[in-house]
Amino acid sequence: MISRLLRKLGVAAVMLALAVGVQAAPDLTQVLPIGPQVTVGQLDNGLTYYIQKNSRPEKRLELRLVVKAGSILEDEDQLGLAHFTEHMAFNGSTHFGKHELISYLQSIGLKFGADLNAYTSFNETVYILPLPTDNPEAVEKGFLVLEDWAQGLSFNAADVDAERAIVLEEWRLGRGAEDRMNQKLFPKLFEGSLYAKRLPIGTKESLEGFSHDAIKRFYKDWYRPNLMAVVVVGDIEPQAAKAMVEAHFSKLKNPANERPRVYANVPVRSQSEALVVTDKEATDNEMMIRYPLHPAPTVLTLGDYRQALVEQLFNSMLGLRIQELTQQSQPPFLGGGSGVSKLVRGYQSFSSGAALGRQGVEPAVDALVQENMRARKFGFSSAELERTKKSMLRQLEQSYAERDKTNSAGYADEYLRNFLEQETIPGIANELEYVRTLLPTIALADVNRYAQEAIPEQAAKLVVYMGTDQGDSPAPVEADLLKRVLVAEQNAVGAREEKALSQSLMEQPPSADRVVAEQHNAPLGLTEWELSNGVRVILKPTDFKNDEILMTVNRFGGQSLYGQADMFNAGYAGLVAASMGVGNFSPTELQKMLAGKVVSVNTGLQTWNDAANGHASQDDLETMLQLLTLKFGPTRLDADLYQSFISRSQDAARHTMASPESEFSNAILRTLFNNHPRVALLPSPSDFDQVSLERSRAIYQDRFASAKGMTFILVGSFTPEAIKPLIARYLGSLPTPDLPMQYVDLGIRPVKGIVKKDVRAGTEAKSTVSISFTGEAMYSDEEQLRVQALVEVLNLRIIDVLREKLTLIYGGGMGGGLSRVPYNHYQLGLTLPCAPDNVDKVIAAALGEIQKLQEAGVDAADLAKVKINWHTTHRKSLRENGYWMGRLASATLYGDDPSRMLDYDRLVDAITPADVQAAAQRYLQRDNYVQVVLYPEK
Repeated sequence: MISRLLRKLGVAAVMLALAVGVQAAPDLTQVLPIGPQVTVGQLDNGLTYYIQKNSRPEKRLELRLVVKAGSILEDEDQLGLAHFTEHMAFNGSTHFGKHELISYLQSIGLKFGADLNAYTSFNETVYILPLPTDNPEAVEKGFLVLEDWAQGLSFNAADVDAERAIVLEEWRLGRGAEDRMNQKLFPKLFEGSLYAKRLPIGTKESLEGFSHDAIKRFYKDWYRPNLMAVVVVGDIEPQAAKAMVEAHFSKLKNPANERPRVYANVPVRSQSEALVVTDKEATDNEMMIRYPLHPAPTVLTLGDYRQALVEQLFNSMLGLRIQELTQQSQPPFLGGGSGVSKLVRGYQSFSSGAALGRQGVEPAVDALVQENMRARKFGFSSAELERTKKSMLRQLEQSYAERDKTNSAGYADEYLRNFLEQETIPGIANELEYVRTLLPTIALADVNRYAQEAIPEQAAKLVVYMGTDQGDSPAPVEADLLKRVLVAEQNAVGAREEKALSQSLMEQPPSADRVVAEQHNAPLGLTEWELSNGVRVILKPTDFKNDEILMTVNRFGGQSLYGQADMFNAGYAGLVAASMGVGNFSPTELQKMLAGKVVSVNTGLQTWNDAANGHASQDDLETMLQLLTLKFGPTRLDADLYQSFISRSQDAARHTMASPESEFSNAILRTLFNNHPRVALLPSPSDFDQVSLERSRAIYQDRFASAKGMTFILVGSFTPEAIKPLIARYLGSLPTPDLPMQYVDLGIRPVKGIVKKDVRAGTEAKSTVSISFTGEAMYSDEEQLRVQALVEVLNLRIIDVLREKLTLIYGGGMGGGLSRVPYNHYQLGLTLPCAPDNVDKVIAAALGEIQKLQEAGVDAADLAKVKINWHTTHRKSLRENGYWMGRLASATLYGDDPSRMLDYDRLVDAITPADVQAAAQRYLQRDNYVQVVLYPEK
């Protein structure tokens, strides 16, 4: 469990703990066992299984088939075939013919790609199958599916050849600047290792020309029970799950003369080297210093676990120091970090990296190396260590509080890592006890000693620049890049000064206030208060989480209230305010101040509304309300932090605009809305030239100097009476002077008729088709569901026809729906990536499927698949705080009856095939759409 926590904190360390209590003086030599929450076993044929009963979400089961076989095991004639084998798992097996498996799984409520999925990496292939447990037949068949994946794939020659086109489309999607640069980076990064030659997607030549025998050989060699695990987590009795594992997997056989499963070595770098890789379409300029790899330690004892905690503390503190550097008026980089991290299975190293800004690579190198050397020479402060300990412990405590509300998929992922990387699984209750015991034993000297060991002084290194060779900061020369690092390592550094911080967010909390009116909505479990300042509060106490409180508020107005001259000042007002901090605290100081707390608050102007949202643990609710109160007060002013925000934003926008996808996205918006000046395109550097500190700050204060017309919605683990004093004190104290509370229609309307445009950008032979259908339409919940049903049914047809039958695409589909603001309208958009030579075929096929829906109607079986998926998803959503908050916020903003959400299942059941056909005729008009196609430059 702590491994999952530490991954969230950004470090892929292997963490372990004891399954029995730790005493005041723990035995650091004790070997760490598996915890009691999971049953782990092994069949006679070597297959490992993990079984855990977990009722979150209820009536749901997460199945995984894990195979310790990935692209690293491919022979020279098998490049890309580990991944291709994964594709063939959905193309016919012992018990499921081609197309039958996906169709069946859709019929029980699964969505291909969202629920039903798989992935292939260097060292493993993982199949993901969630199932409804209220359908016993579905559970039994689910185990049958896993059995077929394990050793029952058909590899019909015609099916293999048909799938080539689909996998080649996936390969095509991955092409671009990043891929081209990685093709040059990986041979250096993995020099002397097979990893440099075994990217999972393979090569175009191999995918087009591999023999049928080659893929069958891969499957026979490596899909064997002694390299497999089955993970079963969910609403199921463990004994029943074990019986099904045994029934379906005991019969699997290992090959007679099995090939040894070995892991690729990565040689230790012996000399320093620089690499400069440029591409005109690169969306980021980046630099990296990768120091020598060494074997990642295997954590076996409590002492190993303690050392892993030391590593995490070190990484967190060094990361925060480097983050602080971005707060300078001329930051040395847009973002960066240093620390010990894993490169591939079994290997880790110390490395530093940064996304570069306008100043280029030199200040980034100097700043990173300087902070590394400072930490190595002088270590960290006691205040830094205590803050980091507090944050680490608090996050683990919250994980413990949610132990019975953790989703099964999270546990399943944990057991995958146990099987693949030997990450132990002691159970959250034990881990909390061990961390509480061990953290106090870690002294500042322990972390500083680790810093001296982990940060190389003058070791061999690979220094990399990847990005463009254009603009204000041309790419460096390799020799100069390496020299810059070597010189920076010799520069003298001084100790870091630690600034004392205030112990409270607010100098003087507001006076206590009161609730002046109260009403209840029993069917929805809502309590509504009116405060003395006129602010309205809606509370929905839940037991969905044990320690989570969510808050949101919306009010019409937003950016629409400001004219064309203020478009960017209003658009970035919230980000400008946040960049300078809150109250008496800069962003970095605020982060330190909030160490050990689980809390956040964000405010800003959306296009049509003013919005605020936040979350907190129960203990940190008052802190959340204090942050919110400060954000409704005077905006903090810091010219250096403002300039840092502007320069970083301009640099990030400049990089993004280099990609052909950005040019394509902007072309769609310009074409669709006839170059309307208020349509928000992707940010460009010139946008930020039009942002003024004074004006953006004034706009923010215009909208957040008053809470008038706002309804604050809180959902989560609280009782209304317990939090009433805090709500009354803080929300009741918010100012409420008059201000405009309606949006302004900016006159943004789509073009009419058939409009077509071709965009030529990018060097890769790849295209994307975009077709947008728009028009006016009255909104209702019923009509929105009918439109969404149309979208989902059409997506089923796109998968079945354009992907599976015609093999023209790998992925893509339609999205969109009805909207009420700023006028009643709809917008539905098709996005279909494909080969340039197939553009006309893709357009014809997509429009052909639309025409079939309009003329021949909808297959009832397809609509049934959509409905069962919606019912399943809705049942799960009703147990999630975020879902309730979103529905209540929407109902409040638009003045709807929130109890309508309880009608969802009835409204879904009422949709008929005729409704969907009528929606296709109404909304997908073939004489009114905008078609934009991306082609390569040549």
